[in-house]
Amino acid sequence: MELKVIYKNARCAVIEIADGGHYHTASSWTIFLNQKEVAKTDKTITSLYHLTPDTQYEVEAVNEHGERIMSYFSTDYEFVTLNVRDFGAKGDGESDDTLFIQAAVMACPKQSRVLIPAGTYRITSLFLRDDVSIELDEGAVLSAFTDRSRFPVFEGMVQSYDEKGEYNLGTWEGNPLRMFTAIITGVNVKNVTIYGQGTIEGNANKENWWKDPKLMNGAFRPRMVFLERCENVVLQGITVQNSPSWNLHPYFSDNLRFLDMKVLNPKDSPNTDGLDPESCKNVEITGVYFSLGDDCIAIKSGKIYMGATYKRPCENITIRQCCMRDGHGSITIGSEMAGGVKNLTVRDCMFLHTDRGLRIKTRRGRGKDAVIQGILFENITMDHVMTPFVINCFYFCDPDGHSEYVRSKEAGPVDDRLPEISTLTFRNIEATNCHVAAAYMYGLPEKKIGRVEMENVRVTYAENPMCGQPAMMEGCSRTTCRQGIYANNIEELVLKNVEVSGQEGPAVVTENIGNM
Repeated sequence: MELKVIYKNARCAVIEIADGGHYHTASSWTIFLNQKEVAKTDKTITSLYHLTPDTQYEVEAVNEHGERIMSYFSTDYEFVTLNVRDFGAKGDGESDDTLFIQAAVMACPKQSRVLIPAGTYRITSLFLRDDVSIELDEGAVLSAFTDRSRFPVFEGMVQSYDEKGEYNLGTWEGNPLRMFTAIITGVNVKNVTIYGQGTIEGNANKENWWKDPKLMNGAFRPRMVFLERCENVVLQGITVQNSPSWNLHPYFSDNLRFLDMKVLNPKDSPNTDGLDPESCKNVEITGVYFSLGDDCIAIKSGKIYMGATYKRPCENITIRQCCMRDGHGSITIGSEMAGGVKNLTVRDCMFLHTDRGLRIKTRRGRGKDAVIQGILFENITMDHVMTPFVINCFYFCDPDGHSEYVRSKEAGPVDDRLPEISTLTFRNIEATNCHVAAAYMYGLPEKKIGRVEMENVRVTYAENPMCGQPAMMEGCSRTTCRQGIYANNIEELVLKNVEVSGQEGPAVVTENIGNM
């Protein structure tokens, strides 16, 4: 057992209790700061607030068995605090406080904070700047307006004066398209922290942003937090809920941390992905709880144009000690991944009541840069996940998704239009109350999946399993129930201590496998 301080600033710290638990600790713990009890927790990742700047702390955790673990840290220096109330923000739930909060953000010097105290602050879009730290205190709500006319618009592409270059601002599902600015928007900013116990409320519902969600009405729907070409950004503690579309969308950004957050949307909310890093590098997602209407985390790198033009993969992504609940996929790669996805590690997580655990969505036409490699899932528990593992190289998205080129199971030409799936590893995974299939993996016949290794994987079925379609592809049964592992078009499939219990039919069905 170990107690680690994984993040700190002048006013808060995030600790990790490593006692073998996945998202929840194995035991209940009481937390002491400088010998004073401050919290009780059953989470591996816990935040401590209302700390004093430039101060040394001893943090100790004691479980119900009397076992003790301890660590030490010092909070950062802080120069001044700028309270948004002093800039004119009312927080009365009615007045438009956007300009007053924006003024505090723009006036904040380095090593300082903008404090948003308890209250409900109506806003449209707030824009970040370098070296700003924003704290949403307990009871603080940034409550977004839903009137489209209040929101600025980012164009998808702006042509350079000499017509030799372009400036991409707006984006929608992997393409450079017009979008409304996010509730919190950062463009080309560095060294930003947004933290605290407060909430960002999108106020989306089926009467406003979720009405006709696939239509572009003036521009495409805003995100809750959009980070474009940003560096060194931390989001910690806050709750993000009822987003107009994707909740957290970092785009062409590097060195990002998302810690101990909650991302919440109704189960039936359209396209409300939890966190979608797109063409990002060095991203840590730790201790985040997701419950929403689409994929909890979706790793992306652009559709055809953006991937082929900028060739920017999403790489070095670490997801751990998170809980994914109620979404379509717990962790999804694609389908917009034309720039590739490299070095994704997911460990020590819980997947609950999602349609799929790992979900890879790709198809012919994504292109030669759409390479997926270095994917590791380990120490994962799943419950009531309908299909724990899905690798689908025939995902029928886009206008040509049902064309013969995309859907054909016959080997086609080997050319630069083909994506590649290289290496996938699954270790120490237990999935209970499965419904549709244990795993459904289908590669392209002309470009097989490279290597899939499954070790210490156990899948059991629910007593009364629901039937469904394990993958969105033509020719895949819509009434599958209790299917075991199905694998097709894989160069090398390695199964070590893999058990599927309660399936109807054989536990493993393989076709066109190079080595087993």
